[in-house]
Amino acid sequence: MRGKPLDMTATAPVAVAPARTDQVDTDQVDTTAVEELLTRLFSEVARLESVPPDSDFFHDLGADSLLMAHFCARVRKQPGLRPVSMKEVYQHPTIRGLSAALAESAATRPSARPGATSEAPSDVPEIPGMAIAPTGGLGRPRPVLCGLLQLLSYLGYALLIAVVVTRGYEWISEGSGLFDDYLRSVVFGAAVLLILCTLPIAAKWLLIGRWQPRRIRVWSLGYLRFWLVKTLVRANPLVLSVGSPLYSLYLRALGAHLGRSVTVLSRSVPVCTDLLSIGDHTIVRKDTLINCYRARDAVIETGPVSLGRRVLVSESTVLDIRTSMGDGAQLGHASSLHAGQCVPDGERWHGSPAQPADTDFRGVEATRCGRVRRASHAVGQVLFAVLFVAPLAVGGVDVLLSKVPQLAVVLEAGPAALTDGAFYTDLLAVTALVFFGAIPLTLLLLATVSRLVGRIVVPGRVYPLFGLHHTLHRLATVLTNRKSLTRLFGDSTAIVHYLRWVGYDLSHVEQTGSNFGTVVKHESPMMSHVGRGTMVADGLSLMNADYSSTSFRVSPTRIGARNFLGNKIAYPARGRTGDNCLLATKVMVPVDGEIRENVGLLGSPSFEIPRSVLRDSSFDDIRDGEELRRRLAAKNRHNAMTMVWYLATAWLYLFFVTVLFAGAADLYGDMGVWALALANGVLLPFTIFYYVLVERIVTFFAPLGPLFCSIYDVRFWRRERYWKVPSEAYLQVLNGTPFKSAVWRMLRVRIGRNVFDDGCSLPERSMVTIGDGCTLNAGSVVQCHSQEDGAFKSEPSRLGPGSTLGVGAFVHYGVEVGARAVLETDCFLMKGETVPDDSRWTGNPARPVEPHDDGADGGGFR
Repeated sequence: MRGKPLDMTATAPVAVAPARTDQVDTDQVDTTAVEELLTRLFSEVARLESVPPDSDFFHDLGADSLLMAHFCARVRKQPGLRPVSMKEVYQHPTIRGLSAALAESAATRPSARPGATSEAPSDVPEIPGMAIAPTGGLGRPRPVLCGLLQLLSYLGYALLIAVVVTRGYEWISEGSGLFDDYLRSVVFGAAVLLILCTLPIAAKWLLIGRWQPRRIRVWSLGYLRFWLVKTLVRANPLVLSVGSPLYSLYLRALGAHLGRSVTVLSRSVPVCTDLLSIGDHTIVRKDTLINCYRARDAVIETGPVSLGRRVLVSESTVLDIRTSMGDGAQLGHASSLHAGQCVPDGERWHGSPAQPADTDFRGVEATRCGRVRRASHAVGQVLFAVLFVAPLAVGGVDVLLSKVPQLAVVLEAGPAALTDGAFYTDLLAVTALVFFGAIPLTLLLLATVSRLVGRIVVPGRVYPLFGLHHTLHRLATVLTNRKSLTRLFGDSTAIVHYLRWVGYDLSHVEQTGSNFGTVVKHESPMMSHVGRGTMVADGLSLMNADYSSTSFRVSPTRIGARNFLGNKIAYPARGRTGDNCLLATKVMVPVDGEIRENVGLLGSPSFEIPRSVLRDSSFDDIRDGEELRRRLAAKNRHNAMTMVWYLATAWLYLFFVTVLFAGAADLYGDMGVWALALANGVLLPFTIFYYVLVERIVTFFAPLGPLFCSIYDVRFWRRERYWKVPSEAYLQVLNGTPFKSAVWRMLRVRIGRNVFDDGCSLPERSMVTIGDGCTLNAGSVVQCHSQEDGAFKSEPSRLGPGSTLGVGAFVHYGVEVGARAVLETDCFLMKGETVPDDSRWTGNPARPVEPHDDGADGGGFR
């Protein structure tokens, strides 16, 4: 790396000088004038006295993407110059090249600063009697009333479960013997499954009827019906059958128009199902978001999504409302269709927003898979659930209540047992035995299943779906993707041993203590290969199985040596990257062309960027030798204590929940079904307050704040503890309710009034500021940190009042989003960006949409 070092400390951010009134006359474009202006702006941002026009920003002048984001923000403030995106900076990495590009575009396109641009108003009706009001006009009564009704719905569901369980257990306990108990358990389990599976379907048709394109104001009575149906259809046990004909049958029962031999692998259930149409022999891969609705400016907009015959929708994609794909069309992985986009028949598109491509994304040819095979598979799933899963669950309750002495004594001795200290001591021992004893047994099961299936399912061979090989493959996939175990072992040296144990080939590991994060998943662990010295952040998905609507094939997925992978990357088996690559967050990994080596890749579709920048070399002195061994040993000790914290908090949670329901069993004689209903109702608020308390304790000892340090710094280890110990899973239950904003405040998020959160994730809660009236869509993320090789950087981010994060949008650290700004579907807003008020940004990486720009990078709007 050449050039003058930059001051990039966390406590002294780069100063941005006040913008001058220099203006470029776009009627008579002067490249020299543009060059002089850009030179001055860059020298001020980078604090350099001399900026040669042909010097590379990254290689010669030592800039990184954060500094260049500040530079782009300064350029956007200059009248007469069109906005500059980060993609253009990487494509034209010199002052002279960027000046020529700006001057050329200014001469051929109308220049305008980013303004209040948005899609044309959709031609859809509002719900009768519910006029759409601006965000600021919602007022406090509507969220409060809606929240109260949502709470009553939750309590009513808790009462229903209590009634069903108590009546069923009483009937089963009257059995005359073991076989009779089993038969009664089968009958009762089948009845419970029938109720749980049909209730959401009945609720959808009774409360909604058929979904129509319309707009629903949040917190209204219409929204309450929408939320209730959404919650129930996604809590249906049939969701566990994702990818099977049973799941397709469920979608049809909800009103979706599905053709023959359709296979949907995504666990995200479409909500407005009547607006979803999927043609014959279409395949939708996992981690795809097709909700048929979105939220914007405190309004729910529902709209159609249409997929033709023999369509391929690849993994980690987002399809917004009013999108369609013609017969034989393909959408590549890590891509998205924005509202109004249409992929014509037979065309292949990729990117975010999607644009035409030449790549063939089909990885496996179709094979014969008839109706008899599909029907047999569905019947087998039902029989397995009724004859095995349900009796096991019901029998487990029976054993728990009658065979465990600590609980049996409560039933026999009454309330006096709950005041006996020996009861709690014994229960601590029992729950500890169950909790900690399950870990080695689970590890043994995972290793056995993984290796057995690895021998039976042969790589490269095409198998039909819903047969023996497919069943075994899906079993191995489900069992070996244990989120609790990757969370336990991730961000430590133990994750390497765990992944090897389940079947990964990690070559000769170069141990860093952070080889993998806490979220990594795969289709087949035996087909997962990662090279020496590679480090992976969170959210890696190894796509080592290809699917059609009738067949599948497993193939090795190989990631080269000395790579660094950012967050939320889906890596396909045909990935064309080799050694020493930087794969940025949400990048679309190429599957054709030459092997990329010694470069970085950013965006969707991806383009090349420098592999490393000056900041990455800040801690090279501790990357090897005795200093590395000493610090790695210290990190191991700290991570081991973090794992103890994680296990202890999870175990104590199990203990308290057991006590809760033991108390309900004790009070059953006096209160009847109300005792269990009370326990069911208390469970969620107890979970919230328990994990809020855990998080407050963790942050009390290590408050979050701006940070720039090595991964071998104790401050980074404390941040890893913060990510691991407190749970966030309970927050998903609160999506779409005003209670989530209340919990965010308890977790020290600076959040305003009337915020609608439909499923946003905030990894660093106390470093995020969210203004009044913001709208946060499902799958959106505001992440206030970045790890690149051995360096860690963290800065706060702020969302201005009335701003909207689209479905699947990702906001990095050090970001300022202006008031009423819109980040479109699946966009990736890079670190350090400044989004002006009333602007609209789109793409990966995100760029401002100008008034004359449709934001689609290639059209396709209709």
